[in-house]
Amino acid sequence: MSTLFIRSSLQKPYLRSAATATLFRPCSRPISALSHPSEIDDASNNCKRGRIVCITSGKGGVGKTTSAASFAFGLASRGHKTCVVDFDIGLRNLDIHLGMERRVIFDFVNVLLEECTLAQALIKDKREPNLSMLAASQTRDKDSLTVEGVENVLAGLSEKFDFIILDSPAGIESGARHAMYFADDAIVVTNPELSSCRDADKMIGFISSRSRRAELGAIPVTQTLLITRYDPVRAEAEESLSLVDIEELLGLSVVGVIPESKSILTSTNLGKPVITLGDSDLAASAYSDMVDRFLGEEKELRFITPEPVSFFKRFFG
Repeated sequence: MSTLFIRSSLQKPYLRSAATATLFRPCSRPISALSHPSEIDDASNNCKRGRIVCITSGKGGVGKTTSAASFAFGLASRGHKTCVVDFDIGLRNLDIHLGMERRVIFDFVNVLLEECTLAQALIKDKREPNLSMLAASQTRDKDSLTVEGVENVLAGLSEKFDFIILDSPAGIESGARHAMYFADDAIVVTNPELSSCRDADKMIGFISSRSRRAELGAIPVTQTLLITRYDPVRAEAEESLSLVDIEELLGLSVVGVIPESKSILTSTNLGKPVITLGDSDLAASAYSDMVDRFLGEEKELRFITPEPVSFFKRFFG
């Protein structure tokens, strides 16, 4: 299989080993307000809050929640305390992807309205002790979200976790706007089709100009691309956009390429993140590579060229 070697050009102020993660907490700052982004951008500061990563897209159905579940699980399995938060108020399904749908008692909006504590609403994964989830409300309206309320919740989470992964709804409605506003990093998910990339391009501009970091004049949100449902055979036949096409259209570094795979639907139905399927599964391997690249490792991009066809397959079809 041919591979493409990607040398990361991203800023990585978030790099730290799992062994030293405890050095970054606790801080004396009150948890009612999220600290200035410069706190985590300053490499010399040993008192750091958790880093907020938004998984977003312009178009629905591209695999944000699937990716958020595997990304969060991958970070946690590497020793980083991780919380993944569902921002799709009224239409939650992150709990299904993690197999936690029967364990949701309190949700995000309950915490916002002070109907429960943050600790009461967090659900710990049974397979990975470093992973927790905060579910979205299934019955409340998206108007329940406020900038102040979301900031308070994220401030509390940032005191407890190394990474807070925000599973954003598609587009620029209330849940998506609040998730993107507080992001330190954004992973923009797109399919290899023109409409998906066009909507992703709009989101990239929105994050660049409307985030909290932009308002404060801090280091910009670090944005990368995650390409899902990629089929190198179709790309080579020009039936879909190629990796090069997508990079030229959107102008961002690629943190991962996830191949088309039937195992993704199976994993969702079983309540298991795709990444838990292990290295024998192509999609799981691609998500594992994505996590490593995000954490600063230099990894080859796999699954971007067609598999060689054997003589017997060519001859006998």
